[in-house]
Amino acid sequence: MAIWSCISRCGACCHLDPAERPDLDKYLSASELQLYLSMVGKDGWCINFEPGTRTCKIYAERPRFCRVAPEVFRDLYDIAPAELNDFAIACCEQQIDGVYGETSLEKLQFERTIAGSN
Repeated sequence: MAIWSCISRCGACCHLDPAERPDLDKYLSASELQLYLSMVGKDGWCINFEPGTRTCKIYAERPRFCRVAPEVFRDLYDIAPAELNDFAIACCEQQIDGVYGETSLEKLQFERTIAGSN
């Protein structure tokens, strides 16, 4: 069984363009939505994303909605902890495909990472 793992220097999840995430108001509180929208730069990327290094400038203090944790996914998306692994893998695959492409190096790296977790 593949186990979800974030890959370093990817940042696909940092592409926050609200046009590509139309249901934000369904799972974020009003204050979280306001924070989320304040983090979106003109290019759709998080203003805290450092493109040169593909790292987060506020990683240790990042908002709750930026964290992959059982309680966050339960609260925001009603995903049971037992379902988190498969859900997180599917989310990453979809986001990486949308941002970098299905045949990108980022997708290959993600697939290798989760395949190596067996």
